[in-house]
Amino acid sequence: MAMLQRLFVGADEPDALLHAFAQGMATLPGELGDMGLRLHSAHADADWERYARLLRQLIDKYIRTIELAAPHGAGGDAERLRDLLRHTFAVAVTSLLQEAPELDADAQQLIVVLRDWRAGQPLEPLEQCLRELCHRIAVRSDGLQEQRDLLLSLFDLLLENITELLDDRSWLQGQISAVRELLSGPLDRASVEQTRSNLREVIYKQGLLKQGIAESKAAMKELMGGFVERVDGMAISTGEYHDRIAGYSLAARQARSIADLNQLLHDVLQDTGRVQQQALRARDHLASARAEVEAAEQRIQQLEQELRDVAGLVRTDPLTGALNRRGFDELLQREFDRAGRSGHPLCVTLLDLDNFHQTNSTHGHAGGDLALRHLVAVTQSQLRSCDSIARLGGDEFVLLLPDTPQAEALATMQRLQRAMAQRPFLHQHLRVHVSFSAGTAQWQPGESAEALLQRADRAMYAAKRIGKGRVLVAE
Repeated sequence: MAMLQRLFVGADEPDALLHAFAQGMATLPGELGDMGLRLHSAHADADWERYARLLRQLIDKYIRTIELAAPHGAGGDAERLRDLLRHTFAVAVTSLLQEAPELDADAQQLIVVLRDWRAGQPLEPLEQCLRELCHRIAVRSDGLQEQRDLLLSLFDLLLENITELLDDRSWLQGQISAVRELLSGPLDRASVEQTRSNLREVIYKQGLLKQGIAESKAAMKELMGGFVERVDGMAISTGEYHDRIAGYSLAARQARSIADLNQLLHDVLQDTGRVQQQALRARDHLASARAEVEAAEQRIQQLEQELRDVAGLVRTDPLTGALNRRGFDELLQREFDRAGRSGHPLCVTLLDLDNFHQTNSTHGHAGGDLALRHLVAVTQSQLRSCDSIARLGGDEFVLLLPDTPQAEALATMQRLQRAMAQRPFLHQHLRVHVSFSAGTAQWQPGESAEALLQRADRAMYAAKRIGKGRVLVAE
């Protein structure tokens, strides 16, 4: 403004004013500066027609465009934003407020206000209504989240109580562990669908096996029933035989001739032979029944073992909720195939808790179990959704890190070590720190799973030898 004031000082004559205007335009960049130079040239030549023509071009090209487009553009953008906001409330927000009639009514009222609003009208009333509604929605969302967390914790507690009532070898342990693992993590649609699919498969196979067990038990009952009937019949026949022998004894005392005694002896031998044949048949039937019972028992034991094996298809470790060896092997094979097709890096890391035997000695097996569960929980909080942790046995775990180069896998494990150091767990009012040693290896194309795990295992034991609490990269 100071420059313009100096430029137009004394410009009370048309000639001086036009000269000042041309000078000012010439100082602008780009096309406007070129326009200023042409205006300055027309002024120097006193070619006022050309000067007027250049002014008309300036007005047509720049000034009139600004005057016509600016209000329309501003109003158009405001109306577009209004329509987008109204659409958001009409489609998304109101669908989420179906169970809150009072909030839904306010949202519908706000939609009407948005529809009637026009550019240039004051925004303060609209802003106030929008802020208030958003605040009420946020409060209700917090309440719903709290209710959801309480229900999930209640369900998890119920499952924990059921687990305590079950035998450790029960086939239900695997299914309950799968559901509890799902409840402990973020509930996304993919994980819920995967768990439901696994449970459906397990329940179907368990149904077939339980049906086989029931049929085997029914056959055993029928066999035992038939045997009891035969034994009962033999007992009746034996009783009749004893009665007949008593009659023969009385007849022998009353016999008056050798012929009568011979006939009695013949009848006794004949009845005795029949009883003996019946006893032999009963003995053979008893031996056959015993063999069939033993076979049925073996079949039931086999089916029960298969039932326990099918429960393992849920692919999770009951204690920690991590993958078991079956689940890890299947996942590793899928990631091998994917890495082979895409060429993306794939890393595995074996880790082992430091001084785990000392933890068990100091805090008991309950404290050791808490340490294992604590390690899995902290690890899952630090990993990405595509990463996985599995328990290989005891205090040894393995991490599968898809699309991860060696350096990034090393950084991930170091970050996990810091998180473990900062987050001890409480056991009987004592803070217990957990640390681990680890070895990480990157898969090479064509390398087998066994060779990859062996490289990571050698690196892990090397880390333990040099002082524990370390992470080494495999050769």
